[in-house]
Amino acid sequence: MAELAAGAVVVEPKERRFLLLHEPAEDRWCFPKGHVDPGETLLETARREVAEESGIVDLDIREELGEVAYRFYQPLRDRNVFKTSVYFLAFTTETQTTLETTFDEARWPLARDAERLLKFDTDRRMLAAAVARLEPALARKGRAR
Repeated sequence: MAELAAGAVVVEPKERRFLLLHEPAEDRWCFPKGHVDPGETLLETARREVAEESGIVDLDIREELGEVAYRFYQPLRDRNVFKTSVYFLAFTTETQTTLETTFDEARWPLARDAERLLKFDTDRRMLAAAVARLEPALARKGRAR
């Protein structure tokens, strides 16, 4: 079964902190992301998922950071899943979160601390991509919100 998801590496630009959400069911920290709904673009999905999972709606989504693909097994559905997730670089000054029930905590760590919290190499790769593009992205003004 193939699945497509989109999300964002959300940055608070003043202190350059990154939004991480904690999913207690798997005891992991992650970036907001989720399934693409029928008729929805990847960018629309990323915006919706950030809002649903974190409550953050004041979001300046910039460029696509990249995609990650991975496989996993869902025992309750007795199926193998091949999932591709596309991430965007996004900025916000809105750091107050209202979490979806899937998550129990949100944090805004600096990059070095975020890297330690992230469990999967795929997430760490997206963090590294965001850090690499952070300076040029902050320098560009006037991109569409």
